[in-house]
Amino acid sequence: MTTLQINGKGVTVTAPDDMPLLWVLRDHLGMTGTKFGCGMALCGACTVHVNGSAVRSCQTPISAAVGKKITTIEGVGASKTGKAVQAAWMQIGVPQCGYCQAGQIMSATALLEANPHPSDAAIDDAMSGNICRCGTYTRIRSAIKTAAGMKGETA
Repeated sequence: MTTLQINGKGVTVTAPDDMPLLWVLRDHLGMTGTKFGCGMALCGACTVHVNGSAVRSCQTPISAAVGKKITTIEGVGASKTGKAVQAAWMQIGVPQCGYCQAGQIMSATALLEANPHPSDAAIDDAMSGNICRCGTYTRIRSAIKTAAGMKGETA
């Protein structure tokens, strides 16, 4: 049995220590907001926060998350920054198909927590590990700027 701190609550799961956090969230806890994309930490669809840093849950074993604060898309809106990012995503109309958006929001929130007023280059760098097959990158950048209270460009 493993106890994890997810979205401010302690949860106990019975799973192997090397099981990826993604599958614990989705299959054991029913938290399906975190998506499976590539399984190799290349696309960013599975992004969650571990102690405030954006990590790829498909490659993070639960043993690496024990004793750390895990935040998922289901809980990111509890923070002021996460709430602002989610509101900006809706205001700008970022999603098309929506599949990658949970990971995009998680990465954007981690960026703004670390750098409240990022430059375009900082946004591009922080978001480079998140792939959007629909190509909503311009709207993503605009939403990040909106959430930061900066003047964003509209798509």
